[in-house]
This record gives sequence, structure tokens and C-alpha cells, in this order.
Amino acid sequence: MKQNGIKKLYYSISEVSEMTNLKAHVLRYWETEFPYLKPKKNMAGNRTYTRTDIDLVERIKQLLRDEKYTLEGARQALSRQRKGAEPSTQSELIELRSFLEDVLQQLP
Repeated sequence: MKQNGIKKLYYSISEVSEMTNLKAHVLRYWETEFPYLKPKKNMAGNRTYTRTDIDLVERIKQLLRDEKYTLEGARQALSRQRKGAEPSTQSELIELRSFLEDVLQQLP
């Protein structure tokens, strides 16, 4: 999702709900079921999802809806996948770098 050519770093639960075609209550429920899905909250207590969080939501949706995993099976599959994945701080730095490069390209 882009606004005025600038990629957002954080998305609200309603934006993520719209992007993933999931209801907000499903996203909140999945937070209780999947330990890796923990979007940060802002000062007002609203959830702020990063692109990494959204990718995880889409992967959970794929496991549960398309591949017909149970909740426990999806948790185990995600756990196995994360063992070989890069650390979240590194992926966040890559995301930040991409954002900054986009901003630099927009400058006159």
C-alpha cells in the first residue's frame, strides 16, 4: 500500500484487515494463538503492524485456509520455518533501508 509514493512503515489493524481480507477480530485472535505475531502498540494502545507482521499474517492465513492446517499444526510449521529465517531486526533494517531509498528517490 502506497500513499503519495511513500511506503508506510506501520499499518493499523483496520488497514491490515482490509489488505488481507480478514476481520479485525480474527487478527486479534491469531495474536493469542501464534507467539510470533505480536504487533507493537502505540501510545494510545492501538496495534501497529509492520510489513513483517503482515507477511506473517498472510503466511498464517495460507497455512490455515489454503493448506488446511490446524492451529497447532500451523504453529509447528511456523516454528520450523523460523529456525532457518533471518533475525527480525535484520529484516526490519532491510525494510528501513528500502524505505529510505524510496524517500531519496523522491527528493528533487
